[in-house]
Amino acid sequence: MTDLIETIRRTLVPIHKEGYPFILIGIVLTVLAGYFSQFFGWIFLILTLWVCYFFRDPERVVPVGDGLVVSPADGRVNLIATVLPPPELDLPQVPTLRVSVFMNVFDCHVNRMPVAGKIGQIHYTPGLFLNAELDKASEDNERNGLVIEANHRGNPTRIGVVQIAGLVARRIVGFVSAGDSLAAGDRFGLIRFGSRLDVYLPAGTRVLVGLGQKAVAGETVLADLSGGPERSFRRI
Repeated sequence: MTDLIETIRRTLVPIHKEGYPFILIGIVLTVLAGYFSQFFGWIFLILTLWVCYFFRDPERVVPVGDGLVVSPADGRVNLIATVLPPPELDLPQVPTLRVSVFMNVFDCHVNRMPVAGKIGQIHYTPGLFLNAELDKASEDNERNGLVIEANHRGNPTRIGVVQIAGLVARRIVGFVSAGDSLAAGDRFGLIRFGSRLDVYLPAGTRVLVGLGQKAVAGETVLADLSGGPERSFRRI
């Protein structure tokens, strides 16, 4: 009996508290719709179950190592480029590696710290709601930028992370404040219903993922600050 209970506990994924109001609304609408129409009752029940699924917040096993940069989001690696960082992050305006992870509406949307460090600053920028997969979304869309003051091999390293709202996403939620210290993999925010995360890393960082690769927040290693030859990938 104990083994059965433990299996059920591991199977049921926790739901983040940000989803509670939406789930409650879904339950009420399901009951009301079911009272008048069995068909619409089932429709709202399916939508409510999807909302529960969307706000899931599973535990993650985080790789630990000096220089490792883990994915801040579940999703697909859709952009890897060398660009100038957004001015609002106050990072040096020099070519910087950017790795972008796009989240569709079926991905877990809880965002996690890519590295351990202190939140140096947070800057919210209002903007448009273009398709978050587009490169220009980094400049035009509503976004929330964080600068993480990390330490690599005894040297201070500043890393930028930007939450970008997309076509469907209209609400960026932050769980941290400037001055907070967090470990790699700790939760720092959430974006509702489809979006993107950009990570800005120092030049010379070794990329360990390929375009189109599926990333898991807090578990997939995106890059290594220590540098070295990049990996090669092929699609099969």
